[in-house]
Amino acid sequence: MSRNALSLTTAVAIVSALGLTTACGSSGGGQVGADAKQTLTVWAMGEEGARIEGVAKKFNEKFPDITVKVTPIGWDVAHQKLVSAAAADKLPDMAQLGSTWVGEFVDLGVLAPVDKSAFKADDFFPAAWKGNEKDGEVYGVPWYVDTRVLYYRTDLAQQAGVAKAPATWDDHLALAEALKKLDSTKWAMSLPAGGQGAWQNWLPYLFSAGGTLQGEDGKLSFDSPEAVTAFTEYAKYFDKGLAKNTPAAPGYDVIKDFGAGRVPMFASGPWMVQNITDQAPQLKGKWAAVPLPAGKRPASIIGGSSLVTFDSSEHKAAAEEFTKFLTDAKTQADWYAMTKSLPANKAAWQEPALAQADVEVFQKSLDAAVETPPLAQWEQIAHEIDVTLEKLAKGGDPAALAKELQKKTEGMVA
Repeated sequence: MSRNALSLTTAVAIVSALGLTTACGSSGGGQVGADAKQTLTVWAMGEEGARIEGVAKKFNEKFPDITVKVTPIGWDVAHQKLVSAAAADKLPDMAQLGSTWVGEFVDLGVLAPVDKSAFKADDFFPAAWKGNEKDGEVYGVPWYVDTRVLYYRTDLAQQAGVAKAPATWDDHLALAEALKKLDSTKWAMSLPAGGQGAWQNWLPYLFSAGGTLQGEDGKLSFDSPEAVTAFTEYAKYFDKGLAKNTPAAPGYDVIKDFGAGRVPMFASGPWMVQNITDQAPQLKGKWAAVPLPAGKRPASIIGGSSLVTFDSSEHKAAAEEFTKFLTDAKTQADWYAMTKSLPANKAAWQEPALAQADVEVFQKSLDAAVETPPLAQWEQIAHEIDVTLEKLAKGGDPAALAKELQKKTEGMVA
């Protein structure tokens, strides 16, 4: 998750307006041990912010002297508040950080490196861990993850003469063409034609084509042969009239069209399982979620949040212990039971709450997921991808657009 970035200069100007005078980090003084009486300040976003303080009560059974003070913050203002607090040196001790924000805050110099003897990379999904890693240091511990899978109407696929789930790009395109012939179908696939966040649907094509966002030299690789292949495959759905070639209207809810059969396929995250169950109960037994169809290799993206400790904190030991608690397999399984957020700790998937849930498709996708590198200017880069996809949907040449995107973004990575 991510929002538009603000420069530190802008952030300083708006600190007072955001009311950040009560934030709790400190840039001076010594460190306090985890066994000392203290208050640990934590910023958490969205639903997590509303629930995490309750979970902290179990943490206090082992660390009764650490009072965990949680400030819930809406995702819509979280990025702005964090950047502004960094500018004013008023960050909390630790926070939940969206997966694509890490690079920016590393660049600001406000994150404390993770003690790699306290947290092991092998405990987590590889892409989740790597998304926090830069220049040999790790700056966040994965907390929960999400990924992208394909949702499709199995009943309509059977009507169209397709009995098996699509496993490859060719399978997927063939299914879309078959579904388009049904009288109920308006668009075979909901595929973003640009607009904010469209990059999340295109990156799996890049990774599945065998491409990466950065080459071994650290430079962006949007004009690589693999990127051109990904743009070409993505464009087929618009060129063939299988997907709408203009961005969706704000607030568009694909589930309504999915339930009515007007749009029988879309790619999205794990939260859609419950949304379909709640909003389209008539579809029980008539849909499935499967791994994204593969090009050269199976691939998806990874999202979610990590837990970070700020360098200004005087309570790093307590922050480390609370991070250990929140990323422990048992705690993560309990958190899934409460919030349905997928655990980043792989061992948690063996706990009863996960072992008895229908989440195998997401585990497969997470195993094949590729990270977004922690790039300081990711928000600007992502915006340029979105703009490129809008041009692509309107008939733009994939190779030419790849070169244009490379030229626009090549100065955004130091």
